[in-house]
Amino acid sequence: MERKEGHPHKKSVRPRYNMWQNSWFMIRLAWTSREKKVLVLCLLSATLTVALNLVHLYVSPAILAAVERHAPVAELLCIIAGFALGSMLVSAASAYVKANTLYGRISVRTEVAALLNRKAATTSYPNVDDDGFQKLLTKAHECVNTNTAAAEAIWDTLTKVVSSLLGFAIYVSLLTTVQPFLILVILATSSASYFIGNYVNGYGYRHREEESEYVRHLWYISERSRDLGHAKDIRIFGLRPWLEELYHKTMDAYTAFHRRTQGVYLWAKVADLVLTFLRSAVAYAYLIRLVLRGGLGVAEFLLYFTAAGGFTEWVSGILDGFHTLYQQSLDLSTARECLDYREPFLFDGGKPVNAVIGKNVHPPGAAGHTEIRLENVSFRYPGAQQDALQNINLTLHPGEKLAVVGLNGAGKTTLVKLVCGFLDPTEGRVLLDGRDIRDLNRRDYYTLFSAVFQNFSLLASSLAANVAQTETDINMERVQKCVEEAGLREKVESLPHRYETCLNRQVHEGAILLSGGETQRLMLARALYKDAPFLLLDEPTAALDPIAESELYRKYNDLAQGRSSIYISHRLASTRFCDRIILIDNGKISEEGTHGELLEAGGKYAELYEIQSKYYKEGAEYLDNEEGKAIILV
Repeated sequence: MERKEGHPHKKSVRPRYNMWQNSWFMIRLAWTSREKKVLVLCLLSATLTVALNLVHLYVSPAILAAVERHAPVAELLCIIAGFALGSMLVSAASAYVKANTLYGRISVRTEVAALLNRKAATTSYPNVDDDGFQKLLTKAHECVNTNTAAAEAIWDTLTKVVSSLLGFAIYVSLLTTVQPFLILVILATSSASYFIGNYVNGYGYRHREEESEYVRHLWYISERSRDLGHAKDIRIFGLRPWLEELYHKTMDAYTAFHRRTQGVYLWAKVADLVLTFLRSAVAYAYLIRLVLRGGLGVAEFLLYFTAAGGFTEWVSGILDGFHTLYQQSLDLSTARECLDYREPFLFDGGKPVNAVIGKNVHPPGAAGHTEIRLENVSFRYPGAQQDALQNINLTLHPGEKLAVVGLNGAGKTTLVKLVCGFLDPTEGRVLLDGRDIRDLNRRDYYTLFSAVFQNFSLLASSLAANVAQTETDINMERVQKCVEEAGLREKVESLPHRYETCLNRQVHEGAILLSGGETQRLMLARALYKDAPFLLLDEPTAALDPIAESELYRKYNDLAQGRSSIYISHRLASTRFCDRIILIDNGKISEEGTHGELLEAGGKYAELYEIQSKYYKEGAEYLDNEEGKAIILV
């Protein structure tokens, strides 16, 4: 996937792709996804629909003509039997074709869903926090989530359009023998109806962001209400009425939006009804006039009378088909705009990391001679009034243990995101062995890191799969070794299913919940399993008490020998073992040195350390004086 230049994604009420482009996209997708039968069955279904219509068109005039010329009963019966047999065979063939179109169409729809899921899972990290991309993704999923969604229903629409075009061509050749004027009247009224409906049907697309906002809010509230992690808060703080109020308020707004939308569509239907009545009245009046003047026989009148109505249906079918196709195209355009959303990072088009670091990383997991350097780096989040980080110059030396400390909101996590390549600097460069990471394959770059963040990605799978981060080709010997080194072996092997124990009760019956400390150790096992040359810990122990945090950090330190490591914490005592400590304050590096050097300097680091130490000491004194009454932890 190449990096695309230009504006990230400008808002527009006009779709980027038109109806024909989106139709061709689906046809091409069916062809390349090995579902060519979808195209063949669509054409066959359209042909059989027209054939059945022609059988019904000619059956009554043919029988009436035979009666008029006093044909023998045997001939009359043969005509009736022939048309009945033809109708039965065509109907049976049509039903068979329709019954076999479903599975191929589902496959094509799921192919679109897979493309969207891949985009969401692999898109550049800035897009994850991009509100415009998230709204587009929410709306795009609506075109693939059901059998009636655009990515599948479009085949019914294309079949209808093709059959209507075939029928239109046949009926035009039939009606021109009567009067071309009749064709012009039907075309004019049908076209007027089409253009009115075409504009109205675009209402939903023009207001798609408003609708997407309501859907996102409803989804968020529903998910938070069902989230087991929020169950205690909901009960302790009595949040249920508040959540219900938020849900009903959003649902009322969403309902009001749909009422407005349906009101607009209703007026379009009224206009279409008036034009349909006018079209039919003119056509029928003209044919009756020809009969009264003696220009048509009874059988011919019946044929043309039926053909006029049928021609109107074909024209309406074409225009209604284009109506529907246009509406479905709006949804497909949304999906394609999401798939084509600008990628600020290079992936497949980037330079391979191995070509930059060569054999510097040896053996696997060791940092070798590889270093990461931040050169005059500043970063500002979109829409922010000031930089989160300003003019940062920092080098992570091979095999070094670096601590980044500071108060909450100082910019520590932003620094980690820049080092990991989740964000690119607003100014300056992040260099890997002297090469700007913006030129590298970002996916390759991510493989250099093992990281443990504040929020964990525990999946509804087994303990072993969560350590290995895969369901296939798990090296169980290595999993067991990493779990043992992380200090979790006794817990895991005490479980009935041991390493096959599942972790999500919402998905797996009998799954377990790990404690905070156990989860931390599982994350350590995961980091060890990956065995990457760089280890980053972004305050993963923030929920633990200082003693538990310090013990866990020492565990990381013991097991991360030979790797370059960055430890992020707002508790200064936890990172005393590091080779170097930097203090981030208001987006800048305000102090740098070892723990002892920074204490001796008597700056802000020493001040913060003294304040935190005072709390710990006061807590210890409180426990000594008031045994067992309380524990004070900061």
